[in-house]
Amino acid sequence: MRSAVILAGGIGRRIGMEKAFIEFSGKSLIERTIETLRPVVDELVVVARDPDQSRRLEAILDDASITCDLIPGQGPVAGIQAGLLKASGKYAFACGCDLPFLNARVVEMLFERAIGFHAAVPRKDGYAERLHAVYNRAKMEEASRRALDEGERRISAPLSRLNVNYVDSEALRSLDRELLTFFNLNTAEDLRMAQAISIGGPSRAGRRCTQPGRRATTGPGTRGGPTEGPL
Repeated sequence: MRSAVILAGGIGRRIGMEKAFIEFSGKSLIERTIETLRPVVDELVVVARDPDQSRRLEAILDDASITCDLIPGQGPVAGIQAGLLKASGKYAFACGCDLPFLNARVVEMLFERAIGFHAAVPRKDGYAERLHAVYNRAKMEEASRRALDEGERRISAPLSRLNVNYVDSEALRSLDRELLTFFNLNTAEDLRMAQAISIGGPSRAGRRCTQPGRRATTGPGTRGGPTEGPL
């Protein structure tokens, strides 16, 4: 069984509105994300930041489980942990709701690349796309909980406890030539660019995501930091 955990709690201060409810090509971003992932996974879990947002999401979503951050204001690690606790699949794809060109074929490949590892994380230009990645649900949930217990909010923290298969983005170009699956919306300018791309305008091909807690990864090979004992 496969799950998807979608973090929908972003307030969107720089873009000027809640990201989940931004309309893009006739649908809200959260609806668009769910529509893309539905054929790839067996279960959809949406993580809201609080009960008020949860109620507003429930009003527009009828085929996803909705849960709330267990520790409000602690960033994506807390959101991922809450979503993974709600999910049932052995592996789960985790992402934000601000990826207007999320590519289902890329997600499918990441599920395949996660087999035998604790995670499959794309890496582009030295950066790990940790909020566009597939995780072993139980391993990542425990690693996230331990990171939060230690006061770590960076999304890189739980990954240091996992055996990660880093997938070079060049391996994904046959599925997404411009790597637009990683294009995320942080500013009004990003939104204008995405709208131009959606109607056939020029793109900033393969622009990397800029999620909170991002850190460059270094070193050759496909595996991440050491696995610190059984998780």
